[in-house]
Amino acid sequence: MATELGVARPATVPAPDDARLGAWRAFLRAHARLLRRLDEELQAEHGLSLAEYDALLQLAHAPERRLRMSVLAERVLLSRSGITRLVDRLEGSGMVARSACVTDARGAEASLTTAGLDRLRAASRTHLDGVERYFIAPVSDDDRAAVERAANGIIDGLGRGAPALDASCLPEGG
Repeated sequence: MATELGVARPATVPAPDDARLGAWRAFLRAHARLLRRLDEELQAEHGLSLAEYDALLQLAHAPERRLRMSVLAERVLLSRSGITRLVDRLEGSGMVARSACVTDARGAEASLTTAGLDRLRAASRTHLDGVERYFIAPVSDDDRAAVERAANGIIDGLGRGAPALDASCLPEGG
């Protein structure tokens, strides 16, 4: 196996009819359908997209409920311009506040407001109910453990990425 950027590469590329690609195709279909369904339910019940829910969740779990915009973009898997548009919408609805970074004038951070936390708490029941119905219930414990091992193997192969050292703009000790 050759390596590129520390990732093992097989010597040959699979043929389009390689039976191993069935797992890849099933994964793509399941992932797309699951995310679409969870997004539809959050939109219908709470007027939140799955990406907005994820951003609120990331902020809720961050120290002081605030993150640099760049770190939030990385955690929500959006580009910097994508996270800016998303935070603009959340800020417009009073769920997030944006401010200049105290320790780095070039940076900005987003913080979760009380209204955002309340909205997240209300939406979490819908989201977790969907996760239960569409992922936990139909997948056996053994298969779920195998999915988790496989996903972690993929993540490890891609590199888990270094944790953001400066996730917030708060001064040291504050």
